[in-house]
Amino acid sequence: MLGTTFRISPNELKEIFDRLQPYLPKNLTKVGSSSSWLRFEHTFTGREQEPVEPPVHTDPRLGYVSESENPVEHRLREMATTVLATAYEQARGQWRDAAYVVALKDVVQDAPALWRTYQDELKALEAAYGYLRTPGAAKERPSALSRLVDAQDRTRAAAAVFDGRAEEIARVHDTYLYSDLSHDAALKAAGYPAAKDWAVASSESYGQDSYGDYVSDVPLQERVRRLTEQQDAHVAKVGRLSGTAPQVG
Repeated sequence: MLGTTFRISPNELKEIFDRLQPYLPKNLTKVGSSSSWLRFEHTFTGREQEPVEPPVHTDPRLGYVSESENPVEHRLREMATTVLATAYEQARGQWRDAAYVVALKDVVQDAPALWRTYQDELKALEAAYGYLRTPGAAKERPSALSRLVDAQDRTRAAAAVFDGRAEEIARVHDTYLYSDLSHDAALKAAGYPAAKDWAVASSESYGQDSYGDYVSDVPLQERVRRLTEQQDAHVAKVGRLSGTAPQVG
């Protein structure tokens, strides 16, 4: 096993693990094997320190022995070093995934409620904008427009609040960039499967003063700004074409 580098017999493997016992990761719970590699399973909460491989060169049963001096010990110790490195490489990967998930649990907090509030306000905005296209709106156009403006303000405010939480989530994504978990998978593991629908931009997108018109990776506030700008432009154009726009001068 362990690829083509070594072919370890069951007796050799037993001896290797006997020697490595004091040095194996503390959270190791299971070791499996196939024809080509070893699989180490660890149980992490994600709040432990990152596993660090300990030095073994001073151990009398693991320290380096040249092949010319003792070919059997040389081979055994080389294999033991590889097994230990493999155990810690996998431990770090599994710890990183667990740490990613627990970090998301710490920052998500009320994000589901904030997202629902935003969606509710967006639906109200869409309804207010849609009403302007109905015949009934012509009879109370100033009031209908006022309700649209109010809905725009509420949606913008809800987006700003959600963005505050989304930025924290995005920074956790950055911290665990090298996790094997995707963003959606990590959020699902943290208990938030619906988060796949949340508008979380990349961390560097937050806090900018402006965004290019064709940049799609933007905070929710920028999405709302673009939407309301389109609405305002449409309302203004209809006003000009219909002769109902306010006269200046």
